[in-house]
Amino acid sequence: MEREKFEDLVTKAIESLPLEFQRKLENVDVVVEEWPTAVQLRQAKTKSPGQLLGLYEGVPRNRRGRGYGLVLPDKISIFQRPIEAQCRFGYEIEAKVGEVVRHEIAHHFGVDEETLRKIEVEKRKKK
Repeated sequence: MEREKFEDLVTKAIESLPLEFQRKLENVDVVVEEWPTAVQLRQAKTKSPGQLLGLYEGVPRNRRGRGYGLVLPDKISIFQRPIEAQCRFGYEIEAKVGEVVRHEIAHHFGVDEETLRKIEVEKRKKK
């Protein structure tokens, strides 16, 4: 998929969030990258670049105190090639991008990985 089209999917996923969440996405950069770097793989505690679809790097909102300020923006990376490798069709890529964007934004709001996995399992059971 062309990079620009993939970036449009990421933008669309962010714009589809409820306004209350969009408004609280302050001091966050969302970027598209081809593949995760070695440093990002270590942060995510994985060795396979194909398994890491997105990564949140920063201070979750629920851990920010009064002294939080004048810091670099948090960063959410969405990895295009690993997502494409897991999907066969354009509509699958779009759905996966939405899922990954929501997952990483949940980390920004302080939801941990274990809780997110439980939510995803429950969601799949309901389908």
